[in-house]
Amino acid sequence: MWSITLKLMKKSAKMLVPAGIAILIGTMFIASTLLFGNTLDHSMRQQISASYGDANYAVVASDDDAPAYGITVGDLNLDRVRRVEGVRGVRPDVTVGIEVTSGDTHSTGIVIANAEPSSLMPVDLAEGAWPASDGDIVIPRSTAQRLGVGVGDTVSAAYTGEGDALDLTVSGLSLDPGGAYAYYGGASVVSEDTLVRLLGLPADTGFDDVNCQALYLDIAAPAGKTDEQVIDEVNALLPAHFEAMNRAATEDRQLERLGGGQTNMMTTFMLVFGVLAMFVAALVIANTFQVLVAQRRRTLALLRTIGAKKGQLYRSVILEALLLGLFSSLVAVGASIGIMQILGVAGVELSGIQFRTIVTPQVVLVPVAFGAVVTMLASLGSARAATAVTPLEALQPLEISEARKSGTARLVVSLLLIVAGALVTAFTVADTWRYVHNQSSVTEQSASLVLLAAMGGVMVFFLGLLLCANRWVPLLLRGVGALVAHIGPASTIATANIQKNPRRVAATSTALLIGVALVATLGTGAASARQTLADELDSRYSVDIQISGESVDGGVLDKVRGIAGIEDAELVASNNAVRHVDEGYGNIQVYALTAEQGRRVMNGDAIDGLSADRLLVPDSLAGDGDGYWLQDGERLDLEFKTTYDDQGNVTGGTPLDLTVQAAAFRGVSTAYGLYGLVPPETLEHAGITADSYEVWAKTDGTVTPADVIDDIQTALGSYSGISVGGSIAERVSWDGMVNMLLMVLVALLAVAVVIALIGVANTLSLSVIERTRESATLRAIGMTRGQLRRSLAIEALLISIVSGVVGVIAGTAFGWIGSYIVFSGSFGTVAFPIDWATIGAIMAIAIVSALLASVFPARRAVRTPPVEALAEA
Repeated sequence: MWSITLKLMKKSAKMLVPAGIAILIGTMFIASTLLFGNTLDHSMRQQISASYGDANYAVVASDDDAPAYGITVGDLNLDRVRRVEGVRGVRPDVTVGIEVTSGDTHSTGIVIANAEPSSLMPVDLAEGAWPASDGDIVIPRSTAQRLGVGVGDTVSAAYTGEGDALDLTVSGLSLDPGGAYAYYGGASVVSEDTLVRLLGLPADTGFDDVNCQALYLDIAAPAGKTDEQVIDEVNALLPAHFEAMNRAATEDRQLERLGGGQTNMMTTFMLVFGVLAMFVAALVIANTFQVLVAQRRRTLALLRTIGAKKGQLYRSVILEALLLGLFSSLVAVGASIGIMQILGVAGVELSGIQFRTIVTPQVVLVPVAFGAVVTMLASLGSARAATAVTPLEALQPLEISEARKSGTARLVVSLLLIVAGALVTAFTVADTWRYVHNQSSVTEQSASLVLLAAMGGVMVFFLGLLLCANRWVPLLLRGVGALVAHIGPASTIATANIQKNPRRVAATSTALLIGVALVATLGTGAASARQTLADELDSRYSVDIQISGESVDGGVLDKVRGIAGIEDAELVASNNAVRHVDEGYGNIQVYALTAEQGRRVMNGDAIDGLSADRLLVPDSLAGDGDGYWLQDGERLDLEFKTTYDDQGNVTGGTPLDLTVQAAAFRGVSTAYGLYGLVPPETLEHAGITADSYEVWAKTDGTVTPADVIDDIQTALGSYSGISVGGSIAERVSWDGMVNMLLMVLVALLAVAVVIALIGVANTLSLSVIERTRESATLRAIGMTRGQLRRSLAIEALLISIVSGVVGVIAGTAFGWIGSYIVFSGSFGTVAFPIDWATIGAIMAIAIVSALLASVFPARRAVRTPPVEALAEA
């Protein structure tokens, strides 16, 4: 059967191509994810151990009880460790902040001690020589360029703490290729004695008294000894809570302490999308093998007649799937490695991470195994179909044989899943509602449990919907097709063709439905998050935009007023006052503006109560109960223009007593928890001038928030120290984070959507192959090539549009449910928008892709003359 299987594959090669592409894309995503995870892990390890140089071991804290400060070089017994046989070199981890000066130019950085051998140094020598004596220094090449000095010149170096400046000779220039000291622009290097002098330690102290947190070791066991024996000797010299560990172990520990598990979490998160892509690919594969078996039924029946056993035919189909899966997966792995290699050679970086090709066994084995297994599983149904009937039945058309089989069990299971999923989801929504309305709920005890239950309920419901897709998808397509069929003969033919193989069409629709529903869910969730957060910000802030900074003046006001989308803007005086209370004092921000100014730039807030002796405070801060920071009617003893003595106590200042008056305005953005409004004349009569000014502005809604903020930042680019706050600025910040997350998730889901669209093209191609005789007959009786092309385009459009609409409806509902459960507990009121932009983009992509998917099948259908097609069929 091996040779027969290969011949059958060769004969059906064109039909296997779409399934192979689907496997290739899915496994390529998985392989690329694993390669990226390796790159990320390597990059983090490089950053962690960049200061090791070429050291293969390090003396580090062995547990959390090790002292964080106060450990010295002497405590780690540096001299005794150096004398251990097998220790070729030791470098203590000592870094000191210094300022290097040449003439009137200064440069701050850090300095480390020289070590032997030089391979232990975390920086490279670019020029000159390492410090050979007490008066030498190696400085970073960038520092030398800044100071205008070179090898042989003299510079002054001083400890940034307390210490005398030393005149040192530049013996060399260093580079920091590993980025160990990238924050400082590299590191300078001096001898141990020079380092002691820089620190200004007493005369009776030495290098042993310098603080040190680790030792980096170059271990090479001599003959008759192992590295482990050398390490045991080193550990015997170390104080409690310290031990020598190999480099990889220290990297693992540090990764764990820094949350390095996030690398694995990120890889796992991305692999979830790869598994989803392979699930969608499985639907495409199943369709392909279904048609292959249908076309070969006569061949398979003949093989059965001449003695082939059922098991042999079954294994032949599985073997064909295995070969297809292995070949496509191996190509995908090779392509992924090639792409990663190209990115590495091109020097592409992502957030400081440089791509490197690190091939581990899992990079090859996992995608290949996954692709082969998924392909074989997807072919099981077709393999059973090839052996489940007698040779006589196998000679009948596929649909006749399959029509005898009942799908009652599948329908019952799918309905049970739909009902169970709906009940669980309804429970989580109802429980969240009870929590929001302060009633007894599970959410009060464990909000994460309710969220997980909601996700599970939605997934179960969606799975039930997919399982019975072979029932409702043909019905929907039949209903839509009945309307379209009246347009013309091409539409009539397309509608009829869709109904000929409802199972295959349902599988194709399901593949596209998955991708569309997930994208719609994310889009709706993001839109709900944006709108909910915008409503919440509007309810908390009275001012759309607040521009603050030392350079804010009338010029800034004029520029802001001239920006498109700004309805009005006012210059508001700002003062920091000290509030005296029984237990001490606190700060309160006082803004001075008139009621008319407030009406112009504040959003419908009642600030008409401004009066000379009152501090108007938002009612969220002031009231009659104990839960408020200020009491309505309370008399405040305030001081403006205060100073502080050496002990940090308030001295001096201009006193002003004001009465708190709660008002129905929402609030403003301020660095202090307490703030209030007064009319300008209140401060003027007390002789108090403004500490600073702010520009408060109201937008008119004609320009998007992001564009308004960009225009403001552009217009005020020449002013230093300007910051932009307010509800609009915060909304733009939140929107940016939501949009970034949405972009990443949609990009990951795009793989599944692309595979689904390949499935649409595959379905049309298989349909064309099956209908070769029918197409030829239609051509023979007068149907034009254009009409045949249009019929296939309409067929693709019907499948894509129906799948897209159902996916959008389901995704929107899922997005609303998720938003309600996630946001209602925090914000109370949740927005349920319809994300028309995402919906429009989804449908546009579905329509365009459907038309493109019909191009090649249409070319195949029309390029063969009717007579030849009838003969071939």
